[in-house]
Amino acid sequence: MKLAVILVLVAVAVAEDSEESVPPHIAILRSEQVNPDEFGAHSSDFEAENGIQFQFSGHEGPEGGSNMAGSWSYPQEDGSVASVQFVADDNGFQPQSDLLPVAPAFPHPIPQFVLDQIAFAEEESKREAEEEDDK
Repeated sequence: MKLAVILVLVAVAVAEDSEESVPPHIAILRSEQVNPDEFGAHSSDFEAENGIQFQFSGHEGPEGGSNMAGSWSYPQEDGSVASVQFVADDNGFQPQSDLLPVAPAFPHPIPQFVLDQIAFAEEESKREAEEEDDK
């Protein structure tokens, strides 16, 4: 539940035009909370008139923690919608979104100092193997 409140506050802050402007009155169109039942199942669904949406559902995990899956979205200044889907479980928080940075595709150029270090390590391994053979 705390995660839901934090994410909604972050989304509202992002949607603001500037820190100096007076926040407009934004109507809540939908806000449904289902508190954990006897099996630990819970959910939340939220939508504001400015386009911010957040929803998740979850259940108690085997170690007592909460496992959740959900998403949030908000409109950007250019009219597009920013969206993030996530899973949070024993493997940690795992977001997926076009907004997140992506590592360069492999193969990518390997810096010379890295190639030099690999060559040095191979030479050291050969030298150590030769020393073992001499014993």
